[in-house]
Amino acid sequence: MLAPIALFVYNRPDHTQKTIEALSRNELAKQSKLIVFSDGPRDKKDSLYVGQVRDYISTVKGFKSVSLITNKINKGLADSIIAGVTKALSDYDRVIVLEDDMVTSPLFLRYMNNSLDLYENDEEVISIHGYTYPVKESLSDYFFLKGADCWGWATWGRGWKMFEADGKKLFDELKRRNLLEEFDFGCTYPYTKMLKKQIAGKNNSWAIRWYASAFINEKLTLYPGKSYVQNIGNDASGTHSRVTNQFEIDKLNVNLPSGKIEISEDIRARRIISAYFRSIAKNPVQKFIDTLIFLGRK
Repeated sequence: MLAPIALFVYNRPDHTQKTIEALSRNELAKQSKLIVFSDGPRDKKDSLYVGQVRDYISTVKGFKSVSLITNKINKGLADSIIAGVTKALSDYDRVIVLEDDMVTSPLFLRYMNNSLDLYENDEEVISIHGYTYPVKESLSDYFFLKGADCWGWATWGRGWKMFEADGKKLFDELKRRNLLEEFDFGCTYPYTKMLKKQIAGKNNSWAIRWYASAFINEKLTLYPGKSYVQNIGNDASGTHSRVTNQFEIDKLNVNLPSGKIEISEDIRARRIISAYFRSIAKNPVQKFIDTLIFLGRK
């Protein structure tokens, strides 16, 4: 059985349509169940757009089945995803997870399902990821990194059981084991800062807690050397997004893995990604350039 697809949507009808249209062009779409989780509106303005998204979902075809699960109230992205993934994995032993701003390669579903099958019984592997950063150096075709990620991913019930919702518990354990520097990719990306903000209630990120949960348990995630996912939400349209073009992919991956690879962290890939994080460290000039690019697209 193919993994069901859990798609989380809110108030972006254009993004949602692009995401689903790309997904429907996947060769396994017609054999895959699509479960759409629609969060409730925060206010009257959001109610209009949430309604448009739900109306569009009711017209979607091209999948084995399409089901829509709606919230009357606004739960927020984090609670929606945590509850939705938990619900999906109470009914199935695996799930593919997307948000409403993820445009996928036509081979995304094949890559996800093949990899879920390949590593199903390997306890060291917690998840499969579809997005890879546009680094300058060539990465291996497929590689493992410690932790977990959030831009087009999949896991099994056994993996999601390790998710810890208590950010403070995660931070305290990282600090106790002196892992904060490694957690931040050698101090090149502010993951610790994100986790502290979640603890303080300044963000409600589920993703930082998913990453930390996997990291503390020393679990690995499989990544492709070239991305199967393009994030189209870095246009300030999302709850936690800002304007940037730094994560754009030139061309989506149209190849597939030929088999399993060694299950160990790819230290070279970690070094390359650390260098990428260092290169995109924000400065006022780059912020201004990103804003001009965004305005030019409107």
